[in-house]
Amino acid sequence: MAEIDSAQSQETVTQETQNKPMTTSFSIWPPTQRTRDAVINRLIESLSTPSILSKRYGTLPQDEASETARLIEEEAFAAAGSTATDADDGIEILQVYSKEISKRMIDTVKSRSAPAVASEGESKPSELPADASEPSSASGLTGEVSSVETEP
Repeated sequence: MAEIDSAQSQETVTQETQNKPMTTSFSIWPPTQRTRDAVINRLIESLSTPSILSKRYGTLPQDEASETARLIEEEAFAAAGSTATDADDGIEILQVYSKEISKRMIDTVKSRSAPAVASEGESKPSELPADASEPSSASGLTGEVSSVETEP
């Protein structure tokens, strides 16, 4: 008798689940706080540790990288959120968010490295590379070498 009741209740559950439409919803935008925190942590790592980016623009101290990363993420999140419309797909907004983060990160490291390069150039003018288009620097060396070769 228990087997019959169990079979009937299982059949009832199966019929109910077949009749109900799937109500599971998956939303890619806005990202969860956990995802946003992961983005911030990755930004901190990118800004403060040696990488291709740091070879060109230098690294930031950990505390400055943390503050900068949070600001970049918040600005990118706000910018992407402001472009969202009801008709937009979450993936499109996520792409805007990603592009904004990349753009802001590059702008930040470029603006930070520009004053450093300018101050280095002012303090060490002798280390600046000579312009190859200047005739005096190229011909001066050639003239000296040729005069040494012609002396007896």
